[in-house]
Amino acid sequence: MPAEQPLLAVQEALRKCFPVVQEQQGLWLDTVRDCRPLLHSLSNLAEQMQAAQRLRFKDVPALRAFPDLQERLRRQQLHSADVVQDQLAARLAILLKVRDTVSNHVEQVFQTYEQHAGVVGIDAVLQFSDVSLSVSDMLEQLQDIERHYRYSYLKRKYLFSSIQWEDLAGIQALPKAWDQISEDEHQDFVEDTLLNFSFFLKE
Repeated sequence: MPAEQPLLAVQEALRKCFPVVQEQQGLWLDTVRDCRPLLHSLSNLAEQMQAAQRLRFKDVPALRAFPDLQERLRRQQLHSADVVQDQLAARLAILLKVRDTVSNHVEQVFQTYEQHAGVVGIDAVLQFSDVSLSVSDMLEQLQDIERHYRYSYLKRKYLFSSIQWEDLAGIQALPKAWDQISEDEHQDFVEDTLLNFSFFLKE
């Protein structure tokens, strides 16, 4: 087998992987944005429930004829919260699918590399040009992208799992906590990393 063929196989695997990552990143960002209004809905519900808890219904003459009104209102609010949380769970499932799709494609690239590593040789893997990264650098950055999705998903999953309706103040803070995750993890990381591969993909 000519020495170039194993290297070409690895490069082809990389070329197939990057467009998938780009597509999944678009889905990820759309889904993260879709969660924001839902989190604001939960925050508003928590604020309403907190206001209802402070109100002494029996002290309001117009409400005395409805002794179970406070409990019925709370049940209605919790039902609304369940609906929103189901919608959030559906979006979290999309984020999980994105994470798994990226992980699977990155794994395929590394499997291809491992199959040919002995033939390709270290010099070819480290070789770079003025406009293109080395195969080694691209593999390393793919790992960084995969790790980024894995950690980001875990943070968002943990935030959702922390929702407790006994902690209304915590629920009111959900939108800010959600945005803070994006700020902390540099949400343009994937796009910035993919830009490094633009010349390689055009070769």
